[in-house]
Amino acid sequence: QVQLVESGGGLVQAGGSLRLSCAASGRYSSGWFRRSPGLEREFVAAVSWSGGETAYADSVKGRFTISRDNNKNTVYLQMNSLQSEDTAVYYCAVATSSRRGLKMFSTEYDFWGQGTQVTVSS
Repeated sequence: QVQLVESGGGLVQAGGSLRLSCAASGRYSSGWFRRSPGLEREFVAAVSWSGGETAYADSVKGRFTISRDNNKNTVYLQMNSLQSEDTAVYYCAVATSSRRGLKMFSTEYDFWGQGTQVTVSS
């Protein structure tokens, strides 16, 4: 069983920044997803097991940065220039079945964090 602990959500004004953290009980290919009210969960960003590859949804590209500290088994999502459309519950996820490549589909992940609320006020 993989344990994931998320932190860093909160309320911020439009144009502001937040950094989300996801501490895992091991090192895995990881990703961030979000679910806005009334919408389905969507991909936000992914980072490879090594940290050498990243991928982003078009809606966040250039504003969000995913990174990892392998010494701490922690993945981060730095979110800048936040917009009201970024308001959502953000979930981190890890894929334990394979270390190869980037994973951008929720079905590729098998453990999920509890979610952290991000609210952007306009």
